Amino acid sequence: MIAAIIAAAGSGERFGADIPKALIQLGDRTLIEHAVSAISSAADQIIVTAPAGFEEQIQNLVGDEITVVTGGATRSESVRIGLAKVSSEAKYVLIHDAARALASSALAEQVVAALKSGDVAVVPGLAQVDTVKIVSADGIVTATPDRASMRTIQTPQGFSYAVIKEAHSSAADATDDAALVESLGKPVRVIKGEERALKITTASDLATALQFLGKSSTFKTGVGVDAHRFETGRPLWLAGLLWPDQDGVEGHSDGDVASHAICDALFAASGLGDLGSNFGTNKPEYAGASGITLLNETLALVEKAGFKISHVSVQVIGNRPKIGSRRAEAIAALSAALGGAEVAVLATTTDGMGLTGEGKGIAAIASALIYSK
Repeated sequence: MIAAIIAAAGSGERFGADIPKALIQLGDRTLIEHAVSAISSAADQIIVTAPAGFEEQIQNLVGDEITVVTGGATRSESVRIGLAKVSSEAKYVLIHDAARALASSALAEQVVAALKSGDVAVVPGLAQVDTVKIVSADGIVTATPDRASMRTIQTPQGFSYAVIKEAHSSAADATDDAALVESLGKPVRVIKGEERALKITTASDLATALQFLGKSSTFKTGVGVDAHRFETGRPLWLAGLLWPDQDGVEGHSDGDVASHAICDALFAASGLGDLGSNFGTNKPEYAGASGITLLNETLALVEKAGFKISHVSVQVIGNRPKIGSRRAEAIAALSAALGGAEVAVLATTTDGMGLTGEGKGIAAIASALIYSK
């Protein structure tokens, strides 16, 4: 099992914002939503450390299946609070900063791969390209270290659960968790990082981050919603997956509400109509069509119109099935159907209210961010 802790308790003071840094918008989403999206494909459990007073707001953004706790006064204290919530079944722990919102899912998966190959601590890093000087308190250069062996370290950082627990048992503070592991005398592996995993601390950093979201292309966003009533005896397809021993839903196609909501979000963003106009009941060739087929065809239409998909997020609303155990599998299926696009899958309930809360059906809401090619 892999757990992930996202440190998001920063104040945003250096950014000059009057809200926590994790809630600053980057494109159509907040930094914390970007960070959760990137880490979700690599982790079975996600814990977010939130600033005091903003726990509920962050919980609403990331969904009910993610644990949100109040962070501490320092980053290290926040990580220790997060570690206390990690499942005892976890073998590895990823520690990520919400401020590095654009670190990719692939980077997280590379960190995990290195852990699985035998390393106990793995961090991404970039070669130091500028000359670095060590300067005294009165401004005089005292040394010029060789930059060839220097790296600028990023997150997510990955550790064996046992090692990171031991490293934080001293209650010491450090600018990154790997430094605490180094103090134990344990080896820390550095893998190649990403330019896009920059730390967003200032407004200038935010502008740079926007360059990575489609290389300054024209962005468009869309929202899609779908809901279906359960139908006894019909197979349940959801997020591109078959859910055994679950009743399916009524519908012209397979009734995959997650896939349908994503299609509508992409159509809304690209101005290409909606699910009904493209795949409706007046088109018998789509009777019983799978959600994956509709996503494939939606992707083709969106790209034909001159757009690329930057990100898709879908939240399933219903009492069943429970998404958490198959979240990574759902993300992989939806992403593959969309040509490898970044996908986030979340889930929530409606506290007994309405179609979904009364157990009569299931719904989904999706958002899409696309950009002109």
